[in-house]
Amino acid sequence: MIAFMKRNLLVFFRDRSAVFFSLLASFIIIGLYVLFLGDVWTSSLKDLGNAREIMDHWVMAGLLAITSVTTTMGAFNTMVNDKTQKITKDFYSSPISRRSLAGGYILSAFIIGFVMSVVTLVFAEIYIVAEGGALMSFHTLIKVLLLILLADLTNTSMIFLLTSFFSSESAFSTASAVIGTLIGFLTGIYLPIGQLPDAVQTVIKLFPPSHAAVLLRQTMMEDAMHTGFAEVPTAYANEFKEFLGVTLQFSGHQISALTSIGYLLAAAAICFILAILNLSRKKRA
Repeated sequence: MIAFMKRNLLVFFRDRSAVFFSLLASFIIIGLYVLFLGDVWTSSLKDLGNAREIMDHWVMAGLLAITSVTTTMGAFNTMVNDKTQKITKDFYSSPISRRSLAGGYILSAFIIGFVMSVVTLVFAEIYIVAEGGALMSFHTLIKVLLLILLADLTNTSMIFLLTSFFSSESAFSTASAVIGTLIGFLTGIYLPIGQLPDAVQTVIKLFPPSHAAVLLRQTMMEDAMHTGFAEVPTAYANEFKEFLGVTLQFSGHQISALTSIGYLLAAAAICFILAILNLSRKKRA
């Protein structure tokens, strides 16, 4: 399984176009924020002295949540490509078990998602510091890395379930393009959650990567929010957090960080089980 995982890693990183397109949604968000959205959002928070720093952390936290989705999906393209080109038949005739093959795909996707997210985090911190923001503390860095691992675990299971339904590379590419387009809305980056209709907000609150984005925002924005809202009424600060998706409310109750963590773990377990059941069904067929 380890050898097969290494093979998948090499296939992905040798294909520069695959790496680029897995990060395309992230590049689009960065471009929109630097050119347009950053100034628009900052200008609406003139009363806060560190408005730019707050919004920089907000968008970069969402970016990390998105990157772990799109890069994981890019990694699973290897699995779909192997099916399309009938390479899997060669694997099945070899001494490698189907369990090891599935494990190799999953582990490689998990590693790719984590590595690319960490690379994104490094560039995000460089951008924040270059814009005058403070460098992330070691304690915050550890928490962010753990949250990236959690988000990557959930996204790997979700994309594994999605990939189990595809045997055509073109269909998978179409699905990847659709998800890459919608992911910015589903994590509340293109538009803050508070500006969206109630029905859309409900969908966002049920979308697991949105909970990863919330956890990352709460961690990365904590120090900047504490400084910027030191003399602001608590009610206004809470309203601001809810509007930007730093916190989520369901039926009038705020969703705690522990609840979001549990939701992500549950989603990971359910998606993994469903993917295994779907692949087992196809095998019997």
